[in-house]
Amino acid sequence: MTTKAYFILLLLTVITSCTTVYQTVESPDYSALYGPSQPMQRILTAKELEKSLANNAISYHNDIKPILESRCVACHACYDAPCQLKLGSTAGIDRGATKQLVYDGGRLSAVNPTRLFIDAVNTQGWRDKEFYPVLNERKNSTQAALNNSLLAKLIQLRRDSPLPETGKLPNSFDISLDRKQECPTVNEFDKYKQNHPDWGMPYAMPGLSLKQEYTIMTWLQEGAKFDSRPSLSSVALQSIAQWEQFFNRSLLKQQLVSRYIYEHLFIGHIHFKGHPNEEFYRLVRSTTPPGQPVNEIATLLPYDDPGETKFYYRLRPVEETIVEKTHFVYELSQDKMQRYDELFFQADYSVTKLPSYQAEIAANPFLAFADIPKNSRYQFLLDDAQYFVSGFIKGPVCRGQMALGVIRDRFWIAFFNPGGKNSLPEMDKDLQKFVADHYSILSLPGTAGNELGLFGFKKYNDLAEEYLKIKDTFANQLIVQYGGFQMDDIWDGNGVNQNASLTIFRHFDSATVVKGLVGDTPLTGWIVDYPLFERIHYLLVAGFDVYSSINHQLASRQYMDFLRIDGENNFLRFMPTDQRNKIHDSWYKGITGRIASYINTPYYSAGYETGINYQTTHYKKEFFNQLRKRLGKAAVNKDIINECEQEACIRKEASPLQQSVDVSMRELAQIKGHDLGVLPEMSLVRIRTKQGQADQVYTLLLNKTLLNVAFMTGDNLRRERALDTLTVIPGFLGSYPNFFFNVQQEQLPEFIAAIKNANSSADKDAFYSKYGIRRTNPEIWQYVDWFNAQHKKYRGVRAGLFDLNRYHNL
Repeated sequence: MTTKAYFILLLLTVITSCTTVYQTVESPDYSALYGPSQPMQRILTAKELEKSLANNAISYHNDIKPILESRCVACHACYDAPCQLKLGSTAGIDRGATKQLVYDGGRLSAVNPTRLFIDAVNTQGWRDKEFYPVLNERKNSTQAALNNSLLAKLIQLRRDSPLPETGKLPNSFDISLDRKQECPTVNEFDKYKQNHPDWGMPYAMPGLSLKQEYTIMTWLQEGAKFDSRPSLSSVALQSIAQWEQFFNRSLLKQQLVSRYIYEHLFIGHIHFKGHPNEEFYRLVRSTTPPGQPVNEIATLLPYDDPGETKFYYRLRPVEETIVEKTHFVYELSQDKMQRYDELFFQADYSVTKLPSYQAEIAANPFLAFADIPKNSRYQFLLDDAQYFVSGFIKGPVCRGQMALGVIRDRFWIAFFNPGGKNSLPEMDKDLQKFVADHYSILSLPGTAGNELGLFGFKKYNDLAEEYLKIKDTFANQLIVQYGGFQMDDIWDGNGVNQNASLTIFRHFDSATVVKGLVGDTPLTGWIVDYPLFERIHYLLVAGFDVYSSINHQLASRQYMDFLRIDGENNFLRFMPTDQRNKIHDSWYKGITGRIASYINTPYYSAGYETGINYQTTHYKKEFFNQLRKRLGKAAVNKDIINECEQEACIRKEASPLQQSVDVSMRELAQIKGHDLGVLPEMSLVRIRTKQGQADQVYTLLLNKTLLNVAFMTGDNLRRERALDTLTVIPGFLGSYPNFFFNVQQEQLPEFIAAIKNANSSADKDAFYSKYGIRRTNPEIWQYVDWFNAQHKKYRGVRAGLFDLNRYHNL
């Protein structure tokens, strides 16, 4: 240890000694010691900040924020932050923690929402909602600043009880997704420490460096002050003004279109094309007009009644650290504004009355926005299909096995043409009339809100099944009139838009969506039409309330089954009619699958032949090969690692080094079944090369095969491990890495062989010890930093920090 490190350790020991004074005291009276607790004014004025910097004080922005972002936000961000302690913003730090759960699968009634920046306007508002501080809010002294700070106590606890430096974590750590949370207040900390002496922060990870600890402790002693947020640039303000003017125009048609756009963009991160990568906004409803500070209207859902007061659509800057698990970007630009004009204002229609915000209307987009032409709405979704599917994949609904049990581990999506076969006018009229005639049975569980009873889902399940039956009759009529479904019925992305095909990956309790057909031909596929696309959004994004009761969440999950079936049925209509039942049954195997098929009658135009003339008996593979040809330049480059069909498969624009590594990774991608048992759902591999700076990154995605996905739980009871596959992705894919691997390039053949041969527990332990980066590894933070830096380099504006909440203990 260097002299400097010893000096820092000595200082740290001195300034934190007060945290040990009361270890033998069961419950210190902090009020008597340091006075009453009340929120402090922590934001420095410009003059105060200037003085602080002149005195060489610790700066939150320059010194503290980088530590929190690199070591703490990895777990403490978004809805699944432990104890709702969100450390990615000054507002989240000052808000503190709570014992309330966001995700509670047994909740019988809805709870009050606790959305940061929305449901309270200041720290006192959060105290009124039972959030307690992690910073000192009592007497402003150096002793109180540490002894009354939960953050300081938890960091010191990790210093006092460091992790082992090798092997797995001890059993005293619970890192399961739905673990029981311990959320002590500062008054309860001594008991917490007694019960869990090794549960310091970072939890289940190595502690901070001495320098990082010293910096944080000094900042706390100096009063834990925050720099004021930098002002927006003139360029940003100009773009904000331009778009807020666009969204707040006065004609009824303009108001209706703005409402439609808002209800679809409210959840994502809006970015002005060409602006700095770090600038993002949320589209919100505010009681204040453009030019004034935003006063966001705190409705639970975007279609809830905003109240009697006039409101305005505003662009509110995102103040939190950008994390991958919630980051999906929608770009606004002059081209986008022109596209809106083309879709919504050049179309020939009129609006004479705005729709009500009553739930039975507002929660049904087919009723609320009936005046806007169907194709305008559908094309709006298609233009940015990945973004809108990401609303489901990265939104609060998509968390945990129960939520994701409705989808396969990997499947492909394509979309129906907005106007039918090459947009035939007659067929287009038939499609629009069908949607308009059946809006009532397209009602969603969100209509009932939290009034839904325990078995309230049955009403909406019945409506969904009725719709599938009526739709099947309509599809059969179209086939008779216009011919069987064929490639002309598929949207081709207008020859350039790569949103025309998507791949969805499920990683057990999280998921990812990417453009293009990635991996080998999957077991299943969906063909999505407008009513299906819109219902996915309004069921799982606009209409999903994460704070609701189990009844609402159960109804949403049950209804999603029918949306999956709808997409599958559409796909089956493109298969030869004598093969549909066989293909369908391959998706619903086992007794549970047969039960599901019996309960939910499949409707896929039985007896009505497809319009595709198949040349092989590999129907799914041939279909998707024809789809690639149909898409042309809109098709993402073919996956040459997982679907190589020739001796030499070379990734376009890959360097000789990358091509060399690809050869080995292609061999890795061929491993199947039980030989994949050593790999978790999603892992990142760092390939060390002799060039040093040219280290390569690959993502390994385990695709677990299930007999069926007809039930919410019991994945392990429906596993077909012998059919598991692996998808290998150059670069990054996913938000929650389950494990890191570190492999020298020359070790790749050995690494691949070790995966195949890791059968026993001893084999697996040796594999993780040699190639893995375990939670106990003192260097794990260096890998976290490296992967995050590479991710930002690879994906730029679309990159966020990885989350470590689901990093395995292997």
